[in-house]
Amino acid sequence: MAIGAIVATCNAFNSAQLAANHPVSGGTYEYGYKYLNHWLGFIAGWMFLLAKSASAATAALGFAGYLLHVFGINNQIWLVLTAVTAVVILTIVVLSGIRRSNVTNIIIVSITLFSLTVFIVAGVPQVVLSGGENITLFLSAEEPIPSLLQAAALMFVAYTGYGRIATLGEEVKEPRRTIPRAIALTIFVTCLLYISISVVTVVVGKEVIDKLSQADVSLAAPLEVIAQVGLGVPIIPKLIAVGAITAMLGVLLNLILGLSRVLLAMGRRRDVPKIFARLNSGETTPYVAVIVVGVAIAFLVLIGDVKTTWSFSACNVLIYYAITNFAALQLSPAERLYPQWLGWVGLAACLFLAFWVEQEIWLVGLGLIIIGLIWHSLIHRLID
Repeated sequence: MAIGAIVATCNAFNSAQLAANHPVSGGTYEYGYKYLNHWLGFIAGWMFLLAKSASAATAALGFAGYLLHVFGINNQIWLVLTAVTAVVILTIVVLSGIRRSNVTNIIIVSITLFSLTVFIVAGVPQVVLSGGENITLFLSAEEPIPSLLQAAALMFVAYTGYGRIATLGEEVKEPRRTIPRAIALTIFVTCLLYISISVVTVVVGKEVIDKLSQADVSLAAPLEVIAQVGLGVPIIPKLIAVGAITAMLGVLLNLILGLSRVLLAMGRRRDVPKIFARLNSGETTPYVAVIVVGVAIAFLVLIGDVKTTWSFSACNVLIYYAITNFAALQLSPAERLYPQWLGWVGLAACLFLAFWVEQEIWLVGLGLIIIGLIWHSLIHRLID
């Protein structure tokens, strides 16, 4: 949690100053083009599409898992069908426009934050009474350091919601003032919540965590199980269940928004067919990009394995943010809002952590980068 938070904070501030100086849809895809070169710009966009599509599929599967757990259903077919249904519904919400999407997002996030805050407040007395006795490291006995670094790489993805603020840059009022403040507030609240939850979880849920390796322990909804076993307040597990469901929906909604805007930007530059840059009649929503993103996420949901989609997302998103940090290092002194060393720390940390996920995952990631570069070269030769 802490390592992921440090890396994410560096990336957040570098994303903020890039977005403040260049507030356009597309995020690091656009920053790569402006401050680096077209190859790195394209890789950033390509990595974002791959990483966040996988993250969105993970969120959809997570939503389905939590929802079905409430009803006591444990069936793979129902899991996939429920996840695909969620993708379809939220794609329609995004197609309805940014204002309606924002209202939906505010409702979802409010419910999630409320449930998590109740969980933290209910667990604080036990944390204080325990005196820190239960706070221990749960690492692999055979490979403690590699397991820690892999966990940090996977956890990093959970912090990167601030990226939506950057990818929606041209839809923000007073971007130079608003974007840095919004990103700073987002990363601060997220770090505070995650670390508080992790401490309460380890102290209150030690019984459950100690049994993680046992095959007969069902952890489809781990936080709900921990609240049930450790807190002893009947309503809290139910509230956590609702919060978990809305949390996954919130992630999915924001990723559909972010992905469609990056695809819009890539369509404008002809890195993908120009049809992806088409807007609706009110010129507010890239409807073709939104539909294609929804279809792609639904297809990835068919994998049905949260661990695979999450690991794939972690590797690709770390490469994406390595380019973000590299672009931030190119800002002029007049453009820079934060110290330059944040860029160096973020760049080194992202490249380092990217290769601590499973070897087959990052090998596939590197292979897809090569495929993307071949596509980039071919499509521009055809256009030129």
